[in-house]
Amino acid sequence: MAFNRSLFEWVTLVARLILGCTLLIAGLLKIGNLESMTQSVYEYQILKYISTDPTLLRVVAYPIPVIEIIIGALLIAGLFTRAAGLLGAAMMLVFIAAIASVWARGISIDCGCFGKGGKVAAGQTTYLQDILRDAGLMACGLWAAWKPKCKLSVDRLLAGTVEPVEEESENG
Repeated sequence: MAFNRSLFEWVTLVARLILGCTLLIAGLLKIGNLESMTQSVYEYQILKYISTDPTLLRVVAYPIPVIEIIIGALLIAGLFTRAAGLLGAAMMLVFIAAIASVWARGISIDCGCFGKGGKVAAGQTTYLQDILRDAGLMACGLWAAWKPKCKLSVDRLLAGTVEPVEEESENG
């Protein structure tokens, strides 16, 4: 059982870092150009069913990179791992639904996941790859939420469950 627990902890660390680094990088790439982020949200043509007010687009678009950065940093640090994993997985689910929506409606855009976004030619869409990538990232978040205890985490330090470093004895 100790082997399985240790293996699970390493898997959680890897899952945390994959999702955390991806979210952090995506958020950092978008945070410097929020108007581009607003345009990317507009291209999905989902909010038009609620309102055509540009303020609503900004209210939705501007927080996305900030939320990605916060969740990414929490996952990398291993702080509030269960909650951060669930929030990261929920973000991926929303992104998958949005990508599937434009794909089903025949809209040709770049997903904007890493900052560029916008219209593209019909043959240049990468919806399947984007959905598969986000599904894998969602799995990482769900794993981290299911098995939040792991190596190298602030959660573990705060809980006081860090194993002491064993020093080599002089005889062995």
